[in-house]
Amino acid sequence: MPTTTKMKNNSSKQPGNRMFRMPATVKKKLVAGVILLAFLVTGTGASLFWVQEPASAAASQAVKSDAKPADLNDSAEVAAFVDKVMKSNMDLFEIPGAVISIVKDDKVLFSKGYGHSNIEKDAPIEPETSMFRIASTTKLFTWTAVMQLVEQGKLDLDTDINTYLKSMKIPDTYLKPITLRDLMTHTAGFEEGGMGYQITTDEKKLPGSISETLTEHMLARVRPPGEVVSYSNYGATLAGLIVEEVSGMPYNDYIQKNIFDALDMNYATVQEPIPASLDPYKVLGYASENKKFVNKPTTFEAGFRPAGSGTVSALDMSHFMIAHLNDGSYGNKQILKPETAKLMHSTAFQFDKRLPDMALGFFELNVNGQHVISHGGADTLFITELYLVPEEQIGIFVSYSGGNGDDAKAGMLQAFFDHYFPAPEVKLPASPSEVDVQKYAGSYKFTRRNFSHIDKFFSLLTEINVSVSDNQLSIGQGEEQMLYVPIEENLFQQVGGPNQMAFRTNESGEPTEMMLDFLPGLPLERTQLIDQSKFWLSLLGISFVLFISVLIGYAFRVRSVNKMEKPKKRAVWLLVVTAGWALITCVLTITEVMNMDTLERLSHISNSVKIFLIMPIIFVGLTIALLLCTFQVWKNKYWTVFKRVYYTLIVLGAVALSLFFYHWNLLGWQFG
Repeated sequence: MPTTTKMKNNSSKQPGNRMFRMPATVKKKLVAGVILLAFLVTGTGASLFWVQEPASAAASQAVKSDAKPADLNDSAEVAAFVDKVMKSNMDLFEIPGAVISIVKDDKVLFSKGYGHSNIEKDAPIEPETSMFRIASTTKLFTWTAVMQLVEQGKLDLDTDINTYLKSMKIPDTYLKPITLRDLMTHTAGFEEGGMGYQITTDEKKLPGSISETLTEHMLARVRPPGEVVSYSNYGATLAGLIVEEVSGMPYNDYIQKNIFDALDMNYATVQEPIPASLDPYKVLGYASENKKFVNKPTTFEAGFRPAGSGTVSALDMSHFMIAHLNDGSYGNKQILKPETAKLMHSTAFQFDKRLPDMALGFFELNVNGQHVISHGGADTLFITELYLVPEEQIGIFVSYSGGNGDDAKAGMLQAFFDHYFPAPEVKLPASPSEVDVQKYAGSYKFTRRNFSHIDKFFSLLTEINVSVSDNQLSIGQGEEQMLYVPIEENLFQQVGGPNQMAFRTNESGEPTEMMLDFLPGLPLERTQLIDQSKFWLSLLGISFVLFISVLIGYAFRVRSVNKMEKPKKRAVWLLVVTAGWALITCVLTITEVMNMDTLERLSHISNSVKIFLIMPIIFVGLTIALLLCTFQVWKNKYWTVFKRVYYTLIVLGAVALSLFFYHWNLLGWQFG
């Protein structure tokens, strides 16, 4: 979750990352050191996490807040405080439109809109009626629907989902079947995917059949279910299909009848495009261009509707929050039984029992000592988050229509908790002296990544490198460095902060997986050398130096080459052509793939991408020809031994680049 070169890749604002878009400051801390920017992007701004103290801070120093909590029962004070934070964030993070709704004890405590729903028409945001796209927050409707059918006895959380699927079946890749519990905790074991098909801006492609979409773009099962979290839009969409096929109602209709109508949510829909009667109330999404807000096309989920098609007003979302906080009831309406609501909010899966992780469909957070369950969402324009604090009967819904919404929502949450629930004192216990800190050092990649298609390439540079500094684990560099000290077996505490890091180990005691408590649902696994960015970047760097030396050498010795015998001359020309083609291929092909913006990457495969992917194939052909030529070079003893060795090194560089294209699925057209 490292940068020196920034590329045009806004993939942190992609539907594929909805819940798990790391707040910008944290991303910067975690990815410092990677050569190029990929898949997740770095940013600046506020974060919901503790400000890191200098690396030299004593491990025993406490982290605490001396502030006295403000009174949440003082509605005037709440209004003034939240209003001030929201307005400040609107200006600071250049946000065109936002809305917030806060509930407590079965009532709306505060609700207000900011900015414009339509800048061109000077239409203000109205919390009652302005409808924001909430992307992956939609999953909470899907999970609620699943639990309604569970309590009716039509579904069981621990039964093979193929029992319920009628129009498609999930392959039996592993002996253990996938269950609804696995889907709701994102532990089904699917790989990530989405390039070219996850979203669309073309209404002609709507509505899309959920079943046909899931069948056409079926993702591989890469881990046994129930072992580790890997956030999955595909899994959530499967749950929506099950709701559809078991209830006998189309997904849209089921959600409308059993959730929206039941909770008097009159400005809410999962239909795409939204119904004509609600169209006047939709909030437009904006991007900043040349210091102006420019309206951009609406994105649609099509066949992935259960994972992110919701468009809802803030006041309607307050009804939904109240129902979940009030044991499933809103007014005289009951959408879940009390025991079902409690089950949904209870911990259902943990990477480590000492850290927050997953409830049924909700992600757990520990904010200033408070147990929070949440779910967020993001598409190319909108940023949304929903937080529930069941023990305090508090719910917060916030949504933004552009700008740096990630930083704004994180800043809003932390400001709220600092004001009303100041952080308790956190003291570091003495570090166990017997802990072998060095064994945890290494490279770790997120479990949520692709293995089978071209999407895999985007995980090349997305990793966290853990190093050891003064018997402490270190992430990041310089001012962005975060230090952790061991406090228990496989558990580390942040120096100067409240965050923790846990590891899983194998039977030999070697770390296999890692989790940071402020990234619920985003565990990482120890990376083998073949998947490490430093391995490939080193090989590519050496190869590029060799290729460039060939071109420079040829430029200086072109006359002497032309005087060579034809076989030797052909061998040199083939070497020059291969070296030149290698550099051109890398510059054009990789740049073309990396430079796709989020909308382009997830909505279609452009012809230019297809054309550029021909180049690696041609390069592999040249490499094979070069290998055959190398045998002739040695057999016929062209030139001196030194020159033959040099020639062979160039060939090995070409082989390394060919393997790079093959390993990262850039060889051919491997689309999902």
